[in-house]
Amino acid sequence: MEGNPPIMRRSALAAIAAIGSATLLVAGCSKADDNKDGNDGGSSAAANAATKGVVNASDKKGGTVTYELSDVPDSFDPGNTYYAYMYNFSRLYARPLMTFEPAAGSKGNTLVPDLAASKGVPSDGGKTWTYKLRSGLKYQDGTAITSKDVKYGVERSNFARDVLSLGPNYFQNLLVGGDKYKGPYKDKSAKGLSSIETPDDTTIVFHLKQAFQEFDYLVSAPQTAPVPQAKDNGVDYVKNIVSSGSYQFESYQDGKQAVLVRNKNWDAKTDPLRKQLPDKIVVNLKVNADTIDKDVLAGDAIDLGGTGVQAATQAQVLTDSAKKANTDNTYGGRLVYMAINTKVKPFDNVACRKAVEYAINKVSVQTAEGGPIRGDIASTVLPPDIPGYEKADVYATTGSKGDVAKAKEQLKACGKTSISTNISARSDRPQEVDAATAIINSLKAVGINATLKQYPQGKYFGDYAGVPKFTEKQNIGLIMMQWGADWPSGYGFLQQILNGDAISQSGNTNLSQYDNKSVNDNLSKAISTEDPTARNSIYTQVDKQAMDDAVLVPLTYFKVLLARPTGYTNLVSSAAWSGQYDYLNIGVASK
Repeated sequence: MEGNPPIMRRSALAAIAAIGSATLLVAGCSKADDNKDGNDGGSSAAANAATKGVVNASDKKGGTVTYELSDVPDSFDPGNTYYAYMYNFSRLYARPLMTFEPAAGSKGNTLVPDLAASKGVPSDGGKTWTYKLRSGLKYQDGTAITSKDVKYGVERSNFARDVLSLGPNYFQNLLVGGDKYKGPYKDKSAKGLSSIETPDDTTIVFHLKQAFQEFDYLVSAPQTAPVPQAKDNGVDYVKNIVSSGSYQFESYQDGKQAVLVRNKNWDAKTDPLRKQLPDKIVVNLKVNADTIDKDVLAGDAIDLGGTGVQAATQAQVLTDSAKKANTDNTYGGRLVYMAINTKVKPFDNVACRKAVEYAINKVSVQTAEGGPIRGDIASTVLPPDIPGYEKADVYATTGSKGDVAKAKEQLKACGKTSISTNISARSDRPQEVDAATAIINSLKAVGINATLKQYPQGKYFGDYAGVPKFTEKQNIGLIMMQWGADWPSGYGFLQQILNGDAISQSGNTNLSQYDNKSVNDNLSKAISTEDPTARNSIYTQVDKQAMDDAVLVPLTYFKVLLARPTGYTNLVSSAAWSGQYDYLNIGVASK
């Protein structure tokens, strides 16, 4: 999942242990006036407090929580999104079968039932999974939520790729008959995909082609949120989303603002996770990044993207002890990397790709991103906090500053003395643009001339970097990317960026267009393997193969530096959301 930093996520889903920087260990105080329940992180919050517990814990109701985003999300539609922050935020109005416990750090990776009454029951060696829904579930209009609505939600999100292309396609690849089913907009029968059964209104059964030992993680995606078929109008469903969560849309202005209010038909008896605290939730879009930082520091807004403060703000908070005290610095289970497009010549030649690997000064990239506080220099596909990681550095250079001689040697091996190509980055992510610029400078020294192409994050995958025909036509051989695990496992991290089956013609996240039979087979073998140790060993092999094939350049193991807004309650930095604050129960503090 793009972490948004794909991805759940494009940046997307999950991180593990929250580790604070020693430079931030400055005490401070941040306490909600009405903190009747105490504070899991202590009544006096210090730097990194939200990575260890809940800051400003409170059940106070009322007020407005404001979120701001520098661009627009790929979509608010739960079946058509793949950013970690949207996986996080969408749970306010779209309940998946499973989700993650609202808890700090690695505890946030704990799976808990949401729409489902309990975890899935596997049978047939893990090829069949059965879920029972909670009783009494209702949509915002008071009508009952049924298992058929969950089935339809999965079908529209995974099988109508010509209509809804922005989410992952796990179900399409895994379900029996998924390769032939054309989706509900083309399929006019009432039955739908036969490998998803709904024997009654509270039971849903998934039949898979192979054993899938992490299926509970898969159904935590918003794609399993129920959608009433009669209310669905394809890509325009985003304009009239029917809520199954604690909030519903009051208004939606595309590219400008979304306003959510309480869902009066939400029943706390059917939902042990949500508190429904604020009266209103406002999401302002296309807000200047510096303005967002200013509003967050004033305690008046939350950065929806959750990627952390800008470079200028970082310097500001790190040199002010009071502001340091309201920051959270954590690993995000994400990798910042540059994909090398194997379908764009001459990068179809592995030696040309290896020339890129050796050429890049990763220290300059790390500096452009904000220094060590924003990430450790990377050398593997899997980050250290994802199972299957094993320390390695296939293209090691002195001080990680690149090796011109080795790069030129690889250029010669692929029959080139120079290369002209383009590199893409998201225009509204200044640090990504700065990192791409640093890469351009490194490459130039070895004879690889790359021109920067900038595209907005909201359309980065739907219209530009995630459209193979576009990248090939525009000679985009290098693509900036940040990725977080769709769930905290090697499979959840690797599948959508390295498996050839994940390549799609729009919304693509396998940006290298890498299709290696050994890798594909190993990922399939791993997810069918019941023993976690054996499974993780296979993930290590996949990582090694991808690096040997030089299909991406690991740049940094991402760390986020969040400014913690003092105007809100129940702030907790969760590993499940790439270190972002869990958006489920944030409330408004007393003034």
